Amino acid sequence: MAAIVTDQFRILNAENFVNSVTDSSNSYYVFVGLSNPDVVGFGRTTDWDTNTPDPTDSFDYLKFTGDNMSFGKKVTSANIKRVVRRIDWVQGTKYEIYRHDYSYPNNTSPITKSARLYDANYYVMNSEYKVYICIDNGSSGINTSGNASLDEPTFTDLEPSKAGVSGDGYVWKYLYTVSPSDIVKFDSTEYISLPNDWASSSNAQISAVRSNGDSTVNENQIKKVYIENRGFGYVEGSFEVDILGDGTGGKVIVDVDSNGRITNTTVSSGGKGYTYGIVDLGSINTNASIDANLIPIIPPSNGHGYDIYKELGADRVLVYARFDDSTRDFPTDVTFSQIGIVKNPTEYTSNTIYAENQFSSLGAIKFDGTITGSVSVGDKISQSVTGGTAKGFVASYDEETKVLKYFQDRSSYLNQNTFNNKDYSGVTISAKVLDFESSSSPVTSNLGFSAGIHTSFTGISTNPTGTKLISLGTQITQGLGDPEINKTSGDIIYIDNRPAIIRNSRQKEDVKIILEF
Repeated sequence: MAAIVTDQFRILNAENFVNSVTDSSNSYYVFVGLSNPDVVGFGRTTDWDTNTPDPTDSFDYLKFTGDNMSFGKKVTSANIKRVVRRIDWVQGTKYEIYRHDYSYPNNTSPITKSARLYDANYYVMNSEYKVYICIDNGSSGINTSGNASLDEPTFTDLEPSKAGVSGDGYVWKYLYTVSPSDIVKFDSTEYISLPNDWASSSNAQISAVRSNGDSTVNENQIKKVYIENRGFGYVEGSFEVDILGDGTGGKVIVDVDSNGRITNTTVSSGGKGYTYGIVDLGSINTNASIDANLIPIIPPSNGHGYDIYKELGADRVLVYARFDDSTRDFPTDVTFSQIGIVKNPTEYTSNTIYAENQFSSLGAIKFDGTITGSVSVGDKISQSVTGGTAKGFVASYDEETKVLKYFQDRSSYLNQNTFNNKDYSGVTISAKVLDFESSSSPVTSNLGFSAGIHTSFTGISTNPTGTKLISLGTQITQGLGDPEINKTSGDIIYIDNRPAIIRNSRQKEDVKIILEF
């Protein structure tokens, strides 16, 4: 049995996701992690940067990703937008008109040959970030692709209008202008961001466009009647006739030349409630030898501008996050090669959903002055503790504050040759996941680093030189700091593997994630 998942289902899913993110009972975070993707270990490859592997959609891989998570930034309503394909207005380009009936195989769009509306190039963004729908491009059944657009639309009138005086045949319907703040956060070479909460926005311009598009009130639903076939033998002249169908109030003026061919149509009353229409030519069809075919173009929903998510096919969402070192939660020396989104992680050692603006999911160790050697991001570290050995990987080391941040994952505990569940000598002790301890036992690395834990230090800031108080970004108790979230909590809903990104003190990371539904 043939079946499809419709575009409207995808648009609804995008809407539901946005609503879920903005629901105050949920917490979504963009996170970064996996500081050492190219060492030998589980989920890693030695050629990661040149041959980055695809993530795996399995519970095993999701938990591995959680183990290697480092930092997260909360996604707020200001940092999530529905987006659509970016189509820029360029002089001399042909654009397609909005039509409700593009389909395969008999009525694909004339220029892009698209089988559905949302793949056609029927809207544009101009150089001022104003977005328009193409209502007319001078096309007809004898000029199916229409004309090249010569006049850039710049107006913000509520009704469709020509853009200039070139006579290119284009009529545009203004929808909205991308705000300056959205340009800064969401501007992309591939996508146009849409305003949030279109149906309820109190923005004066959005409200005016939305209200104008409500044909249940304004009775201005239909804007265009397309001439598929001009016919032959109709009564010469100009006549206002009805648009019949399942709506009411639609009227169109048809112009007929001396040969009885329909040469032009002008909608005089758009009506309301149409899902299809047929022009009533009975009064002027007294002796037509070829029947005309006039197609009333039916806008989405109540009318153009009433629901831009449906009108533009908003089945994608852009999620934005900026990472910086303002609180030392995201140190300048960190490296990351995974970016993702996690929903509803919980507070460390609690079932309460974490709700702060950002988190560090790393453990922390503050060292005293007994340090030898050096340590780098990705190095293995260990400490002799009660019951065996605590093991981890370095995510960051701040020489000024002497705070090392680390993560633990299964690469340290599985079989060290195969990095799977295969039995190995010493498994009884070596496979135990143990915490680092506040003790006199030093922390060492596989490359010769050794440092003692500052067991007498407790606090969230330090003043190593006596002249500058520095926030550590995490609470330290007797030399150790806990992650702020439970790494095994929450649902990881997106993973993107990237070649390793190495930060420096001058960088701020703007992360933009496109989710397609």
